[in-house]
Amino acid sequence: MAARKPPLAALEAAVGHSFTDRSLLERALTHVSGADDRIGSYQRLEFLGDRVLGLVVAEMLFRTFPAAEEGELSRRLAELVRRETCTEVARAWDVPPHLRLAAGGAFPRARQNVSLLADVCEAIVGAVYLDGGHGAAAAVVRAAFGPRMHAPQRPLRDAKTTLQEWAHARGLPNPGYELVETTGPDHAPVFTISTQVQGFEPCIGKGASKRAAEQDAAGQFLAREGADPT
Repeated sequence: MAARKPPLAALEAAVGHSFTDRSLLERALTHVSGADDRIGSYQRLEFLGDRVLGLVVAEMLFRTFPAAEEGELSRRLAELVRRETCTEVARAWDVPPHLRLAAGGAFPRARQNVSLLADVCEAIVGAVYLDGGHGAAAAVVRAAFGPRMHAPQRPLRDAKTTLQEWAHARGLPNPGYELVETTGPDHAPVFTISTQVQGFEPCIGKGASKRAAEQDAAGQFLAREGADPT
């Protein structure tokens, strides 16, 4: 016998929106495996919700960081709407028990699937938008994503980009990167890269790829010079 799903009222309370048309929420929770066809699954709502989420987060960032340039705003936007963040929000809402999947246990691990939870998060935003309009959707997004806006999980800039901007701010040319040596077996090489900035001592970085070693070298340089990596 299939486990009884928790009442949708609990999910509505977690999301922060009471649906007038609860069928929208039901569709947002329905995987294509549990729907009669793709039109009855969350996919169309995900398409809409993705755009609504992006717009609301972009506006939120625009108002919260008035001194930020376009590049920083874009990086903050990408951090907030990425799959992993949407998955965190879906789990905070306790979405997994409410998912509507194919009967018979065909997808035993689907309830914790990162891509599925991220998609359903966006679908719920789309459902709220259709049910309550932009204001309702914006309120849900602000409540769920606002606290994460000030605490990004990843550096907003990679070390190489930060080092290049650091050099340009001082009127210096682009940093250079030079392969020093490659060690280790062919199936697990270790690359050693030197980064050079005009007028400064080089810094050495290591990594399993040239790109990783360059990032490490740039990060080592920034740490030595006391530059902000984010």
